[in-house]
Amino acid sequence: MPKKDVPQLHVALDGTPLLGLPTGVGVFTSSLLEALSDRDDLALSAYAVSWRTRDGLAARVPPGVSTEQKAMPARPLSMLWSRSNLVSLERFLGPIDVVHGTNFTVPPTKRAGQVVTVHDLTFLRFPELCQADTLRYPMLIERAVRRGALIHTHSNYVAEEIRDYFSVSTHQVRAVHSGIPKLSEPDLEGAQAITDLRRPYILSIGTAEPRKDLPGLVRAFREIANDLPEVTLVLAGPPGWGTVALDEAVAASGLEKRILRPGYLSDGVLSALLGSARVLAYPSLYEGFGYPPLQAMVAGVPVVSTRAGALSEVIGGASLMVEPFDVEGLARALSIAVTDEAQRSVLVTAGTKRVQDFSWEQTALGLTDLYYRAASHR
Repeated sequence: MPKKDVPQLHVALDGTPLLGLPTGVGVFTSSLLEALSDRDDLALSAYAVSWRTRDGLAARVPPGVSTEQKAMPARPLSMLWSRSNLVSLERFLGPIDVVHGTNFTVPPTKRAGQVVTVHDLTFLRFPELCQADTLRYPMLIERAVRRGALIHTHSNYVAEEIRDYFSVSTHQVRAVHSGIPKLSEPDLEGAQAITDLRRPYILSIGTAEPRKDLPGLVRAFREIANDLPEVTLVLAGPPGWGTVALDEAVAASGLEKRILRPGYLSDGVLSALLGSARVLAYPSLYEGFGYPPLQAMVAGVPVVSTRAGALSEVIGGASLMVEPFDVEGLARALSIAVTDEAQRSVLVTAGTKRVQDFSWEQTALGLTDLYYRAASHR
């Protein structure tokens, strides 16, 4: 639909997370752009800090979102922006009112207001769980704070962490809950090739990284495996820097044939697996928000999770929750969620009610307010 004849704020969002394999940040960026593009008070553009793959951005943004830019070499600019504010984003995009860095960093600008999304503080809370590139985020966030950037987070939990760690004022940080990513049309045939959808299975969704504690989930599954011989465990997600520890946990369990690891899956296959799962297990050690539990609730699937990070705030008591690293507690909760029909019904009802509190329209409204604040303080 064409925009109405109203004054518009020109906002440029970092679309780099849309390139390559989808990630949680990519899903957030894509869904936010879709919701923002329905607003009449914004003129949107997306840019990619990339020399070779930027041309693929146009196919991944909604109609009406501009992707015109000059080439932006990622490595040189990353090094430069970590040390200097001399090269502004406008040099590559032209005049803009506000720039939104969607993935922990925001480039320096000449005149435009700045907003940066900080998804979580894993790099400060659990630096041993991070890769080298991620450990640079604190310095980049501090530089953005000194430039006056407004910080967006998905949860009040992370907003408070940011105020504590970076000593920023209350008004400079705002929590705006994310919407829930839509599930694709289920690819039942693709899912059936992984596991028998008619038989019960516990599903986990996430990259094999230490923060997701998949080895702990494997150990909890081993605790209940003999009592639930018909149940399998499906670990859906790409390999990561926690793959070796996961390999060792699976080998030590002696349940290799009952622990399925299909790797990265298409949205359709993942949707089908989620819709037929007996329970979603989410034993994360730390989260700034957490999409999979909410997606499971949309699908009417009970959730077992940890009380880690923002999960208590986001899930709102609509799951069975245990403490991180509590393997025995996790095992008990999984057993209840698989076998106790009365408890399953309670969880499904609570989850269905909880997800009504999240929408991309509300996310877009909150971010738009933040954009106008950034523009007025530039």
